[in-house]
Amino acid sequence: MSALQAAALAVDERPGRTCPVSYRYPPRVFDRAPEIVAPTLYVVGGLYGNVEALSTVLAMAEAERGEVGIVFNGDFHWFDADPDDYAHVQRQVARHAALRGNVETELAHDDAAAGCGCAYPADVSDAEVHRSNEILARLRETARRDESSRAALAALPMHLVAAVGDARVGIVHGDATSLAGWGFDARRLDAPDHRRWIDHVFDEARVEVFASSHTCLPAMRRFAGGRDGRVVANNGAAGMPNFAGTRYGLVTRVSCNAYAGANRLYGTRASGVHVDALRIDYDPEAWMRRFLAAWPAGSSAHASYHRRMLEGPRHAVERAAPAS
Repeated sequence: MSALQAAALAVDERPGRTCPVSYRYPPRVFDRAPEIVAPTLYVVGGLYGNVEALSTVLAMAEAERGEVGIVFNGDFHWFDADPDDYAHVQRQVARHAALRGNVETELAHDDAAAGCGCAYPADVSDAEVHRSNEILARLRETARRDESSRAALAALPMHLVAAVGDARVGIVHGDATSLAGWGFDARRLDAPDHRRWIDHVFDEARVEVFASSHTCLPAMRRFAGGRDGRVVANNGAAGMPNFAGTRYGLVTRVSCNAYAGANRLYGTRASGVHVDALRIDYDPEAWMRRFLAAWPAGSSAHASYHRRMLEGPRHAVERAAPAS
C-alpha cells in the first residue's frame, strides 16, 4: 500500500475530527413504526441557542392551520453559554419532540476525546475545529450548572421516524448512518459517486423523506425511486443565516397541506406531501446583542461565526433548492 493510500484510509482521531463508534447506526433502524404522526411537521435543526429564532419558529408553527408537530433535530444548544439562555432553550425544547445532535451528546458527559463531536471533514481548517472544541468546552461549563439537563440530553434518541400523510420521514441530525455524518451535505448529494449510497440508505430505511441538519449549509434534493420519489431535506441552520446577504434561519416543513404563508423559499413533493424550506425571520439585531454579550470579539464563537451572522455564508438559494 502506498503512503497516499494509507493516508486516505487512516481514521482521524483528533477531537472535532473523529466520529465516535457510538454515533453510528445502520439505515435499517428507520424501518420501524413512527414515533410521531402529524399532518404537518416542522423539523428545526441547528437552532444553536438562538433564542430569537426559537421564539419565531414557535410562532410560525402556532400560526399554521391545524396540528403541527415540532421536532428539534439536534444542536439546539451552542451559542447559549449564558445560563439563563441555556435554561430557556432547554425548557422550550423539552415541550416538543427532540433528538440529540453532536453538541447535546458531548454536553451530556465529560469525556473530551471527541471534542465538539462535529466529525469535520478535511476541508475544514484545523483552526476552525479548534475553536469549535473551545466553544463546546465553555458550553459544557454552563451545562454543568444543571446536571438534570445533562441527564435529559443523554436520554434523547439519535433519530426518530414520523408519518406525515402517506410519507414516512426519517429524522436525523447528521445522515442515515451517523449522528455526525456528512452524507447529506450539499456537495455530497450532487456527487455522482454518492448516488449508490443514497439509493441504499433509502432502500434500507424504507422512508420517503430524510430530514437532517448538521452540515450548517442547506440542501434539498429529490431522487427517483420508491413509490413517488425520495427527498433529502437538510435545513442547514435554524439559528444562523444560510445564504449570502441574508440574516434569517431555515426550518424544514413536511405537510399534507400546501404552505399558505409568505416564508416559503423552495420545496418539492414526495408521496403526496409537500417538503418546503421556510425562512425564520428572527430579529437579527436582538440576536446580535445577545450573541455579543456571550461571545465578544476575541472569543472562539466570535472568530468563527460573527461574520456569518452579519453577512451570511457563501451559499446561494439556487444552490440549496431542488432542481425544477
